[in-house]
Amino acid sequence: MTEKMDDSCDVVVVGGGAAGLNGALMLARSRRSVVVVDAGEPRNAPADGVHGLLAREGIPPRELLERGRAEVRGYGGRVETGEVTAVRRDGDGFAVALADDRVIRARRVLVTTGLVDRLPDIPGLRERWGRDVLHCPYCHGWEVRDQAIGVLLTGPMSVHQALMFRQLSPDVALLTHTAPPPVGEQAEQLAARGIRVVPGEVAALEVVDDRLVGVRLADGSVFAREALAVGPRMVARAGFLSALGLRAVEHPMGIGEHVPADPTGRTEVPGVWVAGNVTDPGAQVGAAAAAGATAGARINGDLVEEETRLAVAALRDPFSHRSEARLAELVTGDRRHGL
Repeated sequence: MTEKMDDSCDVVVVGGGAAGLNGALMLARSRRSVVVVDAGEPRNAPADGVHGLLAREGIPPRELLERGRAEVRGYGGRVETGEVTAVRRDGDGFAVALADDRVIRARRVLVTTGLVDRLPDIPGLRERWGRDVLHCPYCHGWEVRDQAIGVLLTGPMSVHQALMFRQLSPDVALLTHTAPPPVGEQAEQLAARGIRVVPGEVAALEVVDDRLVGVRLADGSVFAREALAVGPRMVARAGFLSALGLRAVEHPMGIGEHVPADPTGRTEVPGVWVAGNVTDPGAQVGAAAAAGATAGARINGDLVEEETRLAVAALRDPFSHRSEARLAELVTGDRRHGL
């Protein structure tokens, strides 16, 4: 059941993953009115468990989010199901438009919408994603330790990826697919670590009894593998920010797109912060949650500074129209404090 939303709030958080919920938690605990809008499409949904997260090792992704939503709501925050289609300036704040024609007005916006993994167009690849087709050695490497692992050459980080998975298994092979084989220092590194380079385009995956058993090459031969590591192109979910002039740009590492920000998550658009994979494609759940907490704290601090400036202005000139109007809004607004 969808909750009825206030027409306005202190902060709208766009995206309800680990970054968004932890940012909302920090804001709600600071007695800010906060609304989380989540489309319900978490990047890690195909995974069986979240790994590398202290005290929550192996927790199913959806269970982690359910706990997070309950914690945010426990401090008075709202969590809404919906898709944000646009964010626009609205006076001193923002108007956040949803696909169902709802509009939420907010003083600040925290964007934590994550990214989309664009995978090579190989039959069967998407269906195995997050199971025995993997990306991150820290997220899923332990689960495929000592297995026969293939690494698909898809970009500038693929050789590095092969070297990382070599830590987990003695049987790692780099599949060149449609790219030329590595040369020079990279070829030497692979040879030194005993990583075989397998030429030939990958045409399909071989699956038996719902388990990967190999990859079929274009010449019809099958190269036996139990797991396949693939570096996707990571594309930030940020199109709805275009009205603000804020767009995703190419990541310096050549792995896809991201929305640039400073270490606190502050973007080039005043009042808009980002956290998690939308700005840091390589962040795991723990890092994304920490970034959300940092952004939430900084947003609260930014609001405190604004409210203090207004309070000082009102003290100096208590009868100005602007001071009276703004102070009335802050004092009578839902759960705003400090004045």
